[in-house]
Amino acid sequence: MYTHINNDDTIIALATPPGAGAISVIRISGKNSFKCLDNLFYGKLKISEAKTHTIHYGKIVDENSETIDDVLISVFKNPHSFTGEDSVEISTHGSQFIVQKIIALIVQNDVRLAEPGEFTKRSFLNGKMDLAQAEAVADVINSRTESSLRGARNQLDGLLSARVEYLRKSLVDTSSLIELGLDFAEEDIEFLSIQQVKGKIDEIVSEINELLKTYSFGKIIKDGVNVAIVGKPNVGKSSLLNYFLKEARAIVSDIPGTTRDVLIEELQIDGILFRLYDTAGIRSTEDAIEKEGVLRSKKAIKESDLVLFINDSTMEFDEDLFIELLKIKDRDKIIVLSNKIDLVERQNFKSDVGISSRTGEGIKELLDLLSQKAVSDGNYSERSAIVNNIRHYESLKSAMVFLANANESIGNKMSGEFIAIDLRNAESSLGEIIGKVSSEDILNNIFSEFCIGK
Repeated sequence: MYTHINNDDTIIALATPPGAGAISVIRISGKNSFKCLDNLFYGKLKISEAKTHTIHYGKIVDENSETIDDVLISVFKNPHSFTGEDSVEISTHGSQFIVQKIIALIVQNDVRLAEPGEFTKRSFLNGKMDLAQAEAVADVINSRTESSLRGARNQLDGLLSARVEYLRKSLVDTSSLIELGLDFAEEDIEFLSIQQVKGKIDEIVSEINELLKTYSFGKIIKDGVNVAIVGKPNVGKSSLLNYFLKEARAIVSDIPGTTRDVLIEELQIDGILFRLYDTAGIRSTEDAIEKEGVLRSKKAIKESDLVLFINDSTMEFDEDLFIELLKIKDRDKIIVLSNKIDLVERQNFKSDVGISSRTGEGIKELLDLLSQKAVSDGNYSERSAIVNNIRHYESLKSAMVFLANANESIGNKMSGEFIAIDLRNAESSLGEIIGKVSSEDILNNIFSEFCIGK
């Protein structure tokens, strides 16, 4: 958690991952960014005299004038920096000892260590980006697939922010005209008719609903899809996982109950991350360890986004287990697989896909179906304005409650003051997404999740 911090302080942190490497980058931001280096850096000129967006070679020396390292210093003068403040970045050799020694020297010159996410927080506070864009910085850093990166980039570029700001501005304009009409009520002047107000509210409600519908898709491209591989023992669950991964990750045996725990592996399909849970075979057993494995399998099913229900083509369809699955998951979230189709001339039951985890037959069709199921909640792309953050989602839901109250006030023919209050509250809820309205606690909670140095 953040301690009470002074945003006027000059801050410093390592911006690259800790450990040995070719180079390390130390970031400094604040009013003393240049001054703190004047007695430590020896180059052709003092950093305080350097022009913005220039790079300078020299040496960092200690209090005894002993050279610590040869460095390159990048200079960024306010407001043309990431934080909007005077800022420098020091590139050193990638030694933890060198980094720690340089930081220790600099903090003796009216500089303090940065809190997690404090550089990005200052960028927000100084108007370089709004709050939704600031949160997208962390998403860009944590992106692991093409889709998650593009989705995060679009939020960082302001796609969602622009949409939310447009809706917020519409609410401001509407409530302002209602309030203006109240001031001229005695003159019987009406700036907006009640029908026009209702139309505006309905239009905004429709737009917010469209954003809310993108949340499922947004979570998928950001966090990936959890897929439980389910079936009775020996139907080929572990064999399928091994085929996906192209390695013998799971033990495969003719002995039932080989898998005792849930194995978790990851796979990318069409730029989307799939998290595969190879579960223990579900059956009645007296073995205490296997029984625990079955319980964990059922837990994985409940928490999954999709279920691969595998059956053995050479055996009867497992109707009892399928019925049990339907009590936990909707049918459209279950993909029924018929495995070992290479061992039979014709499948003896209906399935969504027939596969052979031994020969690979049908695997491409299965991957295509997984990809289709993952994005089936809407006709969106990562290039759309997408909601992928629970904080944004809850703020949109809050705005919808206030707009519903405003519509109810209109229906009950209540005074314009009540309608305007609800519209202002809805506006505040939208403002929370982009930081037009934000408390210190909210900001601290958001930025404390960032890495130090960002």
